[in-house]
Amino acid sequence: MSKKLKDYGLRTNNPTYIIAEVGINHGGDLELAKKLISSAARSGADAVKFQTYLTEQRCPPNKPAVFDILKRCELPFEAFKKLKQHADKCGIQFFSTPFDAESVDYLESIGCELYKIASFDIVNRKLLKKIAATGKPVILSVGMANVEEIKTAYKLLRRGTKKISVLHCISSYPTNEADARLENIRVLEKTFDCVIGQSDHTADITVPLYAVAVGAQVLEKHYRLNGQKDCVDGPVSITEDQMKKLVSETRRLEAILGKQEFGVRSAEKGIVPFRRKSK
Repeated sequence: MSKKLKDYGLRTNNPTYIIAEVGINHGGDLELAKKLISSAARSGADAVKFQTYLTEQRCPPNKPAVFDILKRCELPFEAFKKLKQHADKCGIQFFSTPFDAESVDYLESIGCELYKIASFDIVNRKLLKKIAATGKPVILSVGMANVEEIKTAYKLLRRGTKKISVLHCISSYPTNEADARLENIRVLEKTFDCVIGQSDHTADITVPLYAVAVGAQVLEKHYRLNGQKDCVDGPVSITEDQMKKLVSETRRLEAILGKQEFGVRSAEKGIVPFRRKSK
């Protein structure tokens, strides 16, 4: 049974909540980040998501390849207030993935409505407790996690909030379609009393559409501008044109799936006289 998404802090009237995951595709450029928000709003996505962090706390300096990328793409805290304000003007919901306690505190100070927890932190009890303590809605990706690890994180988060969305995720960048494991969505739906969705890392929009058909009510896709080539998550990111298609095809699929209804449906009323009872 589909959940009413607004009850979980997800600002949409549709059965599926679609997130444009900008992440760090802005490369540390505030103006580019604003352009990505404007683009996501034009595409019809419901939300735009960023990553908020202090590089020194997210990654040890002894991993220079990763550290240097994250440092280059790190935005100062005050930038996120400007991004939230821009998103509000564009009419698209803003939120972020915090990777440390200081980032949670700053996002709280600017009125961030909900939080995303990355798959990498599903076993990070300290961060989970910090985010749960805000009482805000939470979206949890579960890449690499087994069912018991997901249950542990879910129970911990429920101490602070009942507004939880769990996203099936394969932490492979990009993910081959054959590795998508969409059947896991059905397992999550049976196991957890919350919104279930798909954080997708395939290179196109086919798998997320199939995820909706299986039961996903949240879709998250990494996002870039049309023609933007120099972005960190380029191989798993879709463009504005692709997002527009994902949104329109998702809405079409929602209409096809419809609501649960048995008996004589409105489309069948003209055929009722042809029903035959046994004599």
